[in-house]
Amino acid sequence: MDHVPRGPAPETAAPDLVPDVAPQLRALRRRRGLTLEAAAQRAGLSPAHLSRLETGNRQPSLPMLLALARIYGTTVAELLGETPPERDPVIRAGRSEPVEADGWVYRQAGGAGRAMQCLRVHVPYATRADIVRVHPGEEWLHVLDGQVRLALGETVHLLDPGDSAHFDSLTPHRIGAAGRAGAEVLFVHTLLQSPAAELCLGGGAPHPV
Repeated sequence: MDHVPRGPAPETAAPDLVPDVAPQLRALRRRRGLTLEAAAQRAGLSPAHLSRLETGNRQPSLPMLLALARIYGTTVAELLGETPPERDPVIRAGRSEPVEADGWVYRQAGGAGRAMQCLRVHVPYATRADIVRVHPGEEWLHVLDGQVRLALGETVHLLDPGDSAHFDSLTPHRIGAAGRAGAEVLFVHTLLQSPAAELCLGGGAPHPV
């Protein structure tokens, strides 16, 4: 059984992959009235790390983007500066470009400003650097290709193509591909925009799995 190392998720040093995230992070933090120190603590980062994200010197991984979106009460799309039609019920395949962050590649599969965030995600191979996430809400995933290792509490599930999982995200969880080629999944999570829903991704002591 793997144990998750202490510390936040690894960050890449390629800010050009997500060009709009740095100014958006700063603007959204200020809009929430959070100091750099307060926001960093909730995200499980040092203030210096968050400062580098806000200046574009570091790029967050997909799990970190999800964490910061929840902390700021917004969506990944808004973090990336995307403004698709708010009420357009149809999401065309070619409307948005894929975004890569620390091995995770995803496309928006749902509209902005909704209670559910829908993504199509390429999940990288699971490593010991992956962190356990705990936050209010629900998550659902459906495996399209490859095999996914889903750790829920003390139990590890191997999901094959066609398998799905739907779980309370207050259960400590970790998601990674079981094979080195990665896996393709559809992923849906609830976006809770209340003070009780402020997510701490990697904050505090990680849970062994």
